[in-house]
Amino acid sequence: MKRSTFLILSITGVYSAILHTAAWSVNNFLMTGPKAYLTFSGSVAAGAHSGMEECKFQFGWERWNCPESALQLSTHNRLRSATRETSFVHAISSAGVMYTLTRNCSLGDFESCGCDDSRNGRPGGRGWVWGGCSDNVEFGEKVSKLFVDALETGHDTRALINLHNNEVGRLAVKNTMKRACKCHGVSGSCSIQTCWLQLAEFREVGNYLKIKYDQAHKLEMDKRRARAGNSADSRGATADTFHHVHPTELVFLEDSPDYCSRNASLGHPGTEGRECLQSGRNLSQWEKRSCRRLCTECGLRVEERRTEVVSSCNCRFQWCCTVRCEQCRTRVAKHFCSRRDPAATHNHIRQRNRGHRR
Repeated sequence: MKRSTFLILSITGVYSAILHTAAWSVNNFLMTGPKAYLTFSGSVAAGAHSGMEECKFQFGWERWNCPESALQLSTHNRLRSATRETSFVHAISSAGVMYTLTRNCSLGDFESCGCDDSRNGRPGGRGWVWGGCSDNVEFGEKVSKLFVDALETGHDTRALINLHNNEVGRLAVKNTMKRACKCHGVSGSCSIQTCWLQLAEFREVGNYLKIKYDQAHKLEMDKRRARAGNSADSRGATADTFHHVHPTELVFLEDSPDYCSRNASLGHPGTEGRECLQSGRNLSQWEKRSCRRLCTECGLRVEERRTEVVSSCNCRFQWCCTVRCEQCRTRVAKHFCSRRDPAATHNHIRQRNRGHRR
């Protein structure tokens, strides 16, 4: 539980403000919320972790690959970063917490929560009515806000951006829900259907938010008014900026670095040593270009390494009821980003400069 609490605190951006030890107790984590919600702390921890894992999947072959150190939202000059990547971290972690709370509610893990049947019996559309057991996203949303938003104690522009992106994540859970239906009628004629709403797979939430990340909007602040700190003039500048922002749109304040090189202030290790893909079955064009994006364009070379992979093979079913497999070893080629030799680097620079003079 202590490790999970650490992850939650890191993801929600309060690492530098309150984490003075390696781990905190649940009571310390809940210092901003009622102790009655201790019941939900396990689900919150699991949700934060699932958000982090989804982030790693979505950015697996990009320069910024959602490293755990970056999820602490490290500070620069005592100010939390507000990049496009930070906006995604806030959204996906908030979505993960809400999603897990909602799912666990439906599974009956909480005595205080049950199905959302508030619309049952109402007409929903042609040939169907609301019924069944809808996932209670309102419950998940409410408890998620208590845990995640309560940790954002600032009143400046960055705090408002984080709260906005938290809400984008929760709306993503709602906007990806799917309608499930059951037929009724004589001899299965399906003359009428009862339908309910259920959570989509969390991967769909991640895909939805990745699109929002690609379309994220940079806020242009009135710097003169914003310098006023927490004064009324500063709050007015922030309110004017957010006036035209759509509730489902991720926003950020600062341009991102290229993430090629190590950046200690942002907690990013750079791309040296990263694996990339050159060939394989069912690779997308984006994956096939990963070596160029991670290595070549960052001034690194692609190094091929032969490694041994152990996998199960020649599996046989034995009565009753086990499957026995052999362990097969195969040699495969993997590709990694490596530093160029000094001579090769010098020649690369000369060729690039000669190309510019042409």
